[in-house]
Amino acid sequence: MRHVQRLTLLAGALAALGTLFAGPGPALAQSGPLKLTITEGVVEPMPFAAPTFVAENGQSADMANKLTRVVVSDLVGTGLFREIPQSAQIAKITSFTSPVQYADWKAINAAALITGAVTVQGNQLNVKFRLHDVFAGQELGQGMQFNGTTDGWRRMAHKVADQVYARITGEKPYFDSRVVFVSETGPKDKRLKRLAIMDYDGANTQYLTDSSSLVLAPRFSPSGNRVLFTSYATGSPRIYMLDVGSVSLREISTGAGDMAFSPRFSPDGNSILYSLTQGGNTDIYLMNLGSGTSQRLTSASSIETGPSFSPDGSKIVFESDRSGTQQLYIMPVSGGEPQRISFGEGRYSTPVWSPRGDMIAFTKQTKGRFHIGVMRTDGSGERLLTASFLDESPTWSPNGRVVMFSRETPGASGTASLYSVDVTGRNLQRVPTPTGASDPSWGPLQK
Repeated sequence: MRHVQRLTLLAGALAALGTLFAGPGPALAQSGPLKLTITEGVVEPMPFAAPTFVAENGQSADMANKLTRVVVSDLVGTGLFREIPQSAQIAKITSFTSPVQYADWKAINAAALITGAVTVQGNQLNVKFRLHDVFAGQELGQGMQFNGTTDGWRRMAHKVADQVYARITGEKPYFDSRVVFVSETGPKDKRLKRLAIMDYDGANTQYLTDSSSLVLAPRFSPSGNRVLFTSYATGSPRIYMLDVGSVSLREISTGAGDMAFSPRFSPDGNSILYSLTQGGNTDIYLMNLGSGTSQRLTSASSIETGPSFSPDGSKIVFESDRSGTQQLYIMPVSGGEPQRISFGEGRYSTPVWSPRGDMIAFTKQTKGRFHIGVMRTDGSGERLLTASFLDESPTWSPNGRVVMFSRETPGASGTASLYSVDVTGRNLQRVPTPTGASDPSWGPLQK
């Protein structure tokens, strides 16, 4: 009972993050007393047990072990959960249908228990799981199963972890998602760059372009089936769109102009924002992808770039040096005078609106250091999450609770890597990639 009370006192979690920046957050979906919330203070991770899923036939043992470990890795990687190692478990799960002896799991102080079963028939894979509230002695939600091919086993593991995460926190999940980024190789003064895509945790990297021309700033479409990016294939920056499935490319014609760059999709995927330089002046434009017609949104003698839509598509945030230094501004898509929202010391750039609509992530440069930060959409509540020689290019997880970014080390041999951090500034960790990596864009949950 003391442990349950402690978990309840820890409540404040992911819902509290909503209130921290934008007033009351969504109510937690709760089917039992087991829940986890995060506060700004130190959070004690919730202890859980995940015995290796039951292999229901002879072909399934290796797959069951691998799949279980990915589920555990997803949950532990959030910093919100702590696995009770299998060596400390006194009970054995030998059948998915056998009743759970909750006393055995209470004895090792497990708050949650994940049980599952795996069947492999040829290249077909079936995964079943249940989530149990140990101290309440009951199942949390209903059991589920996923069917697919063995090639997609990691996706099934992410789906299981997504369900566990969502049921315990009441938040939307994010594990079954992908990230498009710029893969970097070669020395710093002759860096080769090409587009790549991977699972959110760095697995299953695939290359989308070759390294024959410089590519920058890829951006996923809301559905995750297309990617916008800037390429120097013609010698000057131009905007291209890539179909992820067919890996086919087409240039987005922006008409007259010296340079076109910094593209980003609208929330419905039908339009894009981009920056266009004409006669030495850089402004932000909105293009309808169906008709190809563009509308100029800003008109100033300053440089306006890095635009990002609000989730409802009604506003944009962008960076501008119209005040003399790089700062962040918000304006309606329908037009109107931009309103400055950044007023701290230093320069602000690369703003991106949270999918929840409550915050904006950005890069900040001050006192010789770079930071990834977040603020409310009116500029209040600024919080710096990182500090480094060079941190930049933030991108949000699909549920708006984690920020991924690129970090470069100093010196001639410096390399770029991807990192993630939660929105409170905790749980900073490197995302493994086979080469140097920069400019991440986190896509939606896969369908």
